[in-house]
Amino acid sequence: MTHSTAAHRSSAAADGTVGHLPPRWTPTPVVPSLPIGVAVLAVLIAIAGLVVLLAGILYLLSAYFTSLVPATLLIVRSVDPIGAVVLVVLGAILLSVATALWRLEAWALWTTVVALFLAVAYLFFTASITVLFLLLLLLFIYLLTVRHHFF
Repeated sequence: MTHSTAAHRSSAAADGTVGHLPPRWTPTPVVPSLPIGVAVLAVLIAIAGLVVLLAGILYLLSAYFTSLVPATLLIVRSVDPIGAVVLVVLGAILLSVATALWRLEAWALWTTVVALFLAVAYLFFTASITVLFLLLLLLFIYLLTVRHHFF
């Protein structure tokens, strides 16, 4: 060992660094990517949730404030106030699932996968093998293939 190498090692050891190693690795933050199919599904669920929520709210407003909302604005007419409350809750749930799907949250993925599985099973066991059955089945398979995007 030469004198200059020994001096270099002693100066490197004094400040705590090692001269022959690569620079320290720092992890970069993971930037999730939103698959286009999940984005479309989230928008469609959000639209459906908004319509269901609006239907329940309009019915409740029409039932209790008849001068505020005319009956011609009602989306659903054959529901009672308890059913309208159920519509409001269901609309809020759909909106929260759509928002969570957009943010790639795993609970929303699995909630949607379970709902799709139940819908496909219902259509299968009622012998309703139609275009709707095939679309729901394809959507079910698609969500299982893009599950690695969720966290």
